[in-house]
Amino acid sequence: MSASGRIHWIRVLIAGVLAEASVFVVVIPVYRLSGQHALLYAAPAASLVMCFLFALGIGRRLESRFVLHGLLVGVVATLLYVGLTLARPEPFAYLVAHGLKLLGGAGGGLVAGLRRNATTAPDVAAR
Repeated sequence: MSASGRIHWIRVLIAGVLAEASVFVVVIPVYRLSGQHALLYAAPAASLVMCFLFALGIGRRLESRFVLHGLLVGVVATLLYVGLTLARPEPFAYLVAHGLKLLGGAGGGLVAGLRRNATTAPDVAAR
């Protein structure tokens, strides 16, 4: 496998940890201001957005496998949360949030790949 085709595990781990930490940074003030009920809405949205942003961030330096890297960011964030909670039962909204982490990560990777392809594609109009 070439260097460009390998998985950048350190970047994935760092982005996954930072994405999950960012979710906490967003939802803790929501909890303090609005209570437990608001977390059922804020956690899924924050999970999607943070994994998207961090996957997009690491995708800027990748050459291939953008979606896989983004998906792995979501996997790391999900596993980190499950580990922190000792895999206790969670509300349904939090299970949805885990799925949205995966979706957000894959989406961020996809957008990063599309951006890379748009900047490296030959200029067809110049012909």
